[in-house]
Amino acid sequence: MNINQLKYVLEIAGSSSMREASTKLYVSQPALSASIRELEEELGILIFERTNKGISLTAEGRDFISYAKKAVGQYEILEDRYLSKDTDKERFSVSTQHYNFAIKAFTELIRAADPIKYIFSIHETKTKEVLNDVRSMKSEVGIISFSGSNEAVIKKLFRDYGLEFTPLMRRETYVYLWKDHPFAGKKEISIDEMRDYPCVSFDQSDDSNLYLTEEAMSDYSFDKMIKSDDRATSMEIIAELNGFSIGSGMLSGEDAILQGLTDIKLKEEDPLIIGYIIRKGSSLSKYGELYVEELLKYKEL
Repeated sequence: MNINQLKYVLEIAGSSSMREASTKLYVSQPALSASIRELEEELGILIFERTNKGISLTAEGRDFISYAKKAVGQYEILEDRYLSKDTDKERFSVSTQHYNFAIKAFTELIRAADPIKYIFSIHETKTKEVLNDVRSMKSEVGIISFSGSNEAVIKKLFRDYGLEFTPLMRRETYVYLWKDHPFAGKKEISIDEMRDYPCVSFDQSDDSNLYLTEEAMSDYSFDKMIKSDDRATSMEIIAELNGFSIGSGMLSGEDAILQGLTDIKLKEEDPLIIGYIIRKGSSLSKYGELYVEELLKYKEL
């Protein structure tokens, strides 16, 4: 088993056919098929089921691919750190849900440290990726939130992944509406009042990740629901369809004002606890420590 075979498996799993995967990998289809068969024989399992309709992952294959993703991710981190032509540059990485303070802390870190040469990364991504990025060391620090709806699940993942969570702030639950919405200007509103309008939610792309949502009221069954994984698209939908979003998961207060949205306090309470995660027992780099110092400036709890 080698790293190329693991990369092949991941590419095939994400493609519609072996032909598509071979094209993306710049490997002939016969050579790709032979490499996968060799891997399956070595492991003693069947990763892909082949039929005249194409290929699909077997149960064993789905289990194997979860480990393959981690292995390839770790290899790419090592490759970037030690084999890159930019080995003389300082490195630091953060993964975050969409929060302006996390971005501001990142820019303040760079301004304060002012390294001569660096490659710093900030990944605005989904809940599961934030957890996995810190777990796999892709990022030193992650910014994440949970509400009462998913607190138990998130805290279990913290334990399972060996992560340490430090709370920074508690945010009440709000509804975000476009400034021209019929209810704009109200001081408080209930979900029942919004039942005729679509709720626009940030798509976590996997129904099994329902409880990894970054929004409040995640366990509520809305009559009308639109999922979007692009925030500009979400705002356009809210404007065009008089839709709404709940909590601070989609936008911060500053964004709401800048983009023409208004926020209204939700009568139903499901406050968000927002904080940062690091690997338990880990020693942060000097940039990690500086970033945490910047984050702690926003600490309210």
